Amino acid sequence: MGDYAFDADTRVTACEPSGSFDAELTGRWNGTNGAVNGGYMLATCLRALSEAMPFRDPIVVSGFFLRPGTAGPGVIRTSLTRSGRTTSFGEAVLARDGKEVVRAAAAFAALAAAGPVYVAGAPPDLPPPDDCVGVPVGSFGMATIAERIEFRSASLPGWFRGEPTGRPASEFWMRFADGRDADVYSLPLLVDSTAPSVLELGVTSTTVQLTVHLRAHPAPGWLACRATTRFVSGGYHEEDFEVWDSAGTLVAQSRQLAMILPLGLRVLVYASRLRNRMAPTTSRIAV
Repeated sequence: MGDYAFDADTRVTACEPSGSFDAELTGRWNGTNGAVNGGYMLATCLRALSEAMPFRDPIVVSGFFLRPGTAGPGVIRTSLTRSGRTTSFGEAVLARDGKEVVRAAAAFAALAAAGPVYVAGAPPDLPPPDDCVGVPVGSFGMATIAERIEFRSASLPGWFRGEPTGRPASEFWMRFADGRDADVYSLPLLVDSTAPSVLELGVTSTTVQLTVHLRAHPAPGWLACRATTRFVSGGYHEEDFEVWDSAGTLVAQSRQLAMILPLGLRVLVYASRLRNRMAPTTSRIAV
């Protein structure tokens, strides 16, 4: 650990009392509003929980985001809820400046390659990554996470072109920009790192709750992803997310509940400026 940004920024150190860990949240994973990304905080909680679990593979993690995340030192308190013959369960609470920011629960087991298989879906049908395009990194200004994760899709999204499609769904490739391959510990970050699907409706959102199912250890290489929102009502929306690895295996599924927010003027200005001076090909999508 430590050679890549994700490993360095999710490192935890055991401290007193037993089951507690020091963590240093960085500003390298901020979203469009300048707050620390929720998936990054959830992944850091998962890293702390792994230190206390008798099984090494997280199979599901769920987190509630109690307040916006900020960069700086934090403490993660963990507890082993129960451990059986095949599965262990634990909880983690991340606090900053004495205030709880994230409450998470997770189950750990041993991800197995054998067993019955039934798959009623398929990876997104995308052109090769080299034949795809991405929105420039500077699209959102404060979203430093855009410098850490690379996205490519068959065409530029409607919200970036200033023409939201009215269809809150997308398919794209994804990988860490520094060359790190994804693993089960990074997937909770990756499923929450993209531009919200509801941008295609002319609004944005912030995550309230996120649940991630870890289905398999990802093979090296690009990840093919699908994000979909079907219901927007009462000021909230869900977003379902699939991640398929380079071998065509489903490695993660997630669902989050997010609060609808108006699209800020800052986002509109950045997108407009970049559209006006954009080169024919770009490499990354901002989130």
